[in-house]
Amino acid sequence: MSLRDELLGTWEIFSYTLKDEQGVEYYPFGKDCKGYLMYTSDGHVSAQLMRRDRKKYTSGDLHNGTVAEMAEAAHGYMAYAGTFEIDETALTVMHHIDISMNPTWESQSQVRYVKLENGFLTITADVNTAALVWKKTSSIQS
Repeated sequence: MSLRDELLGTWEIFSYTLKDEQGVEYYPFGKDCKGYLMYTSDGHVSAQLMRRDRKKYTSGDLHNGTVAEMAEAAHGYMAYAGTFEIDETALTVMHHIDISMNPTWESQSQVRYVKLENGFLTITADVNTAALVWKKTSSIQS
Protein backbone atom coordinates (compact mmCIF):
# COMPACT_ATOMS: atom_id res chain seq x y z
CA MET A 1 0.00 0.00 0.00
CA SER A 2 1.33 3.45 -0.87
CA LEU A 3 2.02 6.11 1.74
CA ARG A 4 -0.73 8.22 0.18
CA ASP A 5 -3.26 5.42 0.57
CA GLU A 6 -2.23 4.89 4.20
CA LEU A 7 -2.61 8.61 5.01
CA LEU A 8 -6.06 9.07 3.47
CA GLY A 9 -8.83 9.41 6.02
CA THR A 10 -9.33 11.00 9.40
CA TRP A 11 -6.81 10.84 12.22
CA GLU A 12 -7.43 11.78 15.86
CA ILE A 13 -4.65 13.30 17.96
CA PHE A 14 -3.00 10.94 20.43
CA SER A 15 -0.31 13.34 21.66
CA TYR A 16 1.17 16.71 20.75
CA THR A 17 4.50 17.69 22.25
CA LEU A 18 7.13 20.38 21.81
CA LYS A 19 10.60 20.73 23.33
CA ASP A 20 11.77 23.82 25.17
CA GLU A 21 15.22 25.38 24.73
CA GLN A 22 16.74 22.85 27.16
CA GLY A 23 15.21 19.93 25.23
CA VAL A 24 12.53 19.21 27.84
CA GLU A 25 9.33 17.91 26.30
CA TYR A 26 6.02 19.59 27.16
CA TYR A 27 2.38 19.56 26.01
CA PRO A 28 1.43 23.00 24.60
CA PHE A 29 -2.31 22.18 24.57
CA GLY A 30 -2.27 19.82 27.57
CA LYS A 31 -1.89 16.05 27.68
CA ASP A 32 -5.57 15.67 26.79
CA CYS A 33 -5.74 17.98 23.76
CA LYS A 34 -8.28 17.27 21.06
CA GLY A 35 -7.70 17.35 17.34
CA TYR A 36 -8.27 15.92 13.90
CA LEU A 37 -6.11 15.61 10.81
CA MET A 38 -7.88 14.79 7.55
CA TYR A 39 -6.40 13.79 4.21
CA THR A 40 -8.94 13.50 1.39
CA SER A 41 -8.67 11.50 -1.81
CA ASP A 42 -8.92 14.69 -3.88
CA GLY A 43 -5.71 16.03 -2.30
CA HIS A 44 -6.92 18.27 0.53
CA VAL A 45 -5.66 18.41 4.11
CA SER A 46 -7.24 19.91 7.21
CA ALA A 47 -5.66 20.01 10.67
CA GLN A 48 -7.25 21.29 13.86
CA LEU A 49 -5.97 21.06 17.44
CA MET A 50 -7.23 22.60 20.65
CA ARG A 51 -6.95 22.65 24.41
CA ARG A 52 -9.92 20.95 26.04
CA ASP A 53 -10.14 23.53 28.83
CA ARG A 54 -10.88 26.61 26.68
CA LYS A 55 -13.44 28.92 28.24
CA LYS A 56 -16.67 29.90 26.50
CA TYR A 57 -17.30 33.56 25.75
CA THR A 58 -19.32 35.26 28.49
CA SER A 59 -21.67 36.66 25.81
CA GLY A 60 -22.44 33.18 24.49
CA ASP A 61 -22.13 34.64 20.98
CA LEU A 62 -19.95 33.05 18.30
CA HIS A 63 -18.26 36.30 17.23
CA ASN A 64 -18.57 38.57 20.26
CA GLY A 65 -16.17 37.63 22.99
CA THR A 66 -14.08 40.22 24.74
CA VAL A 67 -10.64 40.84 23.27
CA ALA A 68 -9.13 38.92 26.20
CA GLU A 69 -11.56 35.98 25.73
CA MET A 70 -10.84 35.79 22.01
CA ALA A 71 -7.07 35.98 22.56
CA GLU A 72 -7.24 33.20 25.14
CA ALA A 73 -9.36 31.04 22.82
CA ALA A 74 -6.96 31.59 19.92
CA HIS A 75 -3.96 30.80 22.10
CA GLY A 76 -5.44 27.36 22.73
CA TYR A 77 -6.31 26.54 19.12
CA MET A 78 -4.43 25.76 15.92
CA ALA A 79 -6.04 25.12 12.54
CA TYR A 80 -5.17 25.16 8.87
CA ALA A 81 -6.30 23.65 5.57
CA GLY A 82 -5.07 23.41 2.02
CA THR A 83 -3.74 20.75 -0.29
CA PHE A 84 -1.03 18.13 0.09
CA GLU A 85 1.43 16.13 -1.96
CA ILE A 86 3.37 13.03 -0.99
CA ASP A 87 7.02 12.12 -1.57
CA GLU A 88 6.93 8.33 -1.22
CA THR A 89 10.73 8.02 -1.32
CA ALA A 90 11.49 10.64 1.34
CA LEU A 91 8.44 9.64 3.44
CA THR A 92 7.25 13.23 3.56
CA VAL A 93 4.03 15.06 2.92
CA MET A 94 4.04 18.69 1.79
CA HIS A 95 1.19 20.75 3.20
CA HIS A 96 0.32 23.71 0.96
CA ILE A 97 -1.48 25.92 3.47
CA ASP A 98 -4.30 27.98 1.98
CA ILE A 99 -6.09 29.13 5.14
CA SER A 100 -4.87 29.18 8.72
CA MET A 101 -5.89 30.31 12.18
CA ASN A 102 -2.37 31.77 12.30
CA PRO A 103 -2.04 34.26 9.41
CA THR A 104 1.74 33.70 9.46
CA TRP A 105 1.21 30.27 7.86
CA GLU A 106 -1.15 31.37 5.07
CA SER A 107 0.18 30.70 1.55
CA GLN A 108 3.10 28.65 2.90
CA SER A 109 4.18 25.15 1.98
CA GLN A 110 5.60 23.08 4.83
CA VAL A 111 7.21 19.65 4.79
CA ARG A 112 5.99 17.10 7.30
CA TYR A 113 8.05 13.98 8.02
CA VAL A 114 5.84 10.96 8.54
CA LYS A 115 6.30 7.63 10.28
CA LEU A 116 3.59 4.97 10.35
CA GLU A 117 4.00 2.33 13.02
CA ASN A 118 1.57 0.04 14.86
CA GLY A 119 -1.50 1.98 13.73
CA PHE A 120 -0.06 5.37 14.70
CA LEU A 121 1.09 8.24 12.49
CA THR A 122 3.90 10.43 13.83
CA ILE A 123 4.42 13.78 12.14
CA THR A 124 7.37 16.11 12.68
CA ALA A 125 8.49 19.24 10.87
CA ASP A 126 11.48 21.52 10.39
CA VAL A 127 9.54 24.62 11.51
CA ASN A 128 9.63 23.64 15.20
CA THR A 129 10.26 20.75 17.62
CA ALA A 130 6.68 19.50 17.47
CA ALA A 131 5.90 15.80 17.42
CA LEU A 132 2.28 14.96 16.71
CA VAL A 133 1.12 11.39 17.11
CA TRP A 134 -2.21 10.48 15.50
CA LYS A 135 -4.41 7.38 15.49
CA LYS A 136 -6.72 6.68 12.58
CA THR A 137 -10.38 6.99 13.49
CA SER A 138 -12.80 4.18 12.90
CA SER A 139 -15.30 4.61 10.09
CA ILE A 140 -18.74 5.73 11.08
CA GLN A 141 -21.40 3.33 9.88
CA SER A 142 -24.78 4.85 9.04
